[in-house]
Amino acid sequence: MNKSMMTGVIAGAVAVTAIGGVAGYRALAQPEFAEVLAVEPVTQTRKTPREVCSDVVVNEQAPVKDPNRIAGTAAGAIAGGLLGSQIGGGTGRTVATVAGAAAGGYAGNQIQKGMQEKDTVSRTETRCKTVYDSHTDTIGYDVRYRLGKEEGQVRMEQRPGARIPVTDGKLQLDAAS
Repeated sequence: MNKSMMTGVIAGAVAVTAIGGVAGYRALAQPEFAEVLAVEPVTQTRKTPREVCSDVVVNEQAPVKDPNRIAGTAAGAIAGGLLGSQIGGGTGRTVATVAGAAAGGYAGNQIQKGMQEKDTVSRTETRCKTVYDSHTDTIGYDVRYRLGKEEGQVRMEQRPGARIPVTDGKLQLDAAS
């Protein structure tokens, strides 16, 4: 064999060995990306209180000017006494007048009581209550992935794309694309 042929054979052998070594290294090396299989948002619900106020009409009993109902009792007694005095004669008339005054006084008292209870005044009052607004926030993503032949799951702050970069066999979560 001549010298140039020998050089060609050696160069070819070196080239084949180098190509084989690179191919073997790539076959044994970790994949550069993990395939994203599923992404589930992780949410958190917060309730925020706030105050809601509205004006409400309130009806209440008016202040009583005559709590003992003297005016109604007196008017009833006078009317009852007048009616009683129209009945009978002599002592019967006197008894009828006294009985009429007593019955009229009681009736006048009860009538005034009923009128006072129905006497109302209205006023507007502001009433407030606390209500809660619900807010749902996404706080991360549970990501199922495949790296080579193995599957795994990881929580990420950002939604990943179709694959996650891998360096030295570890997921690069901050550089997901």
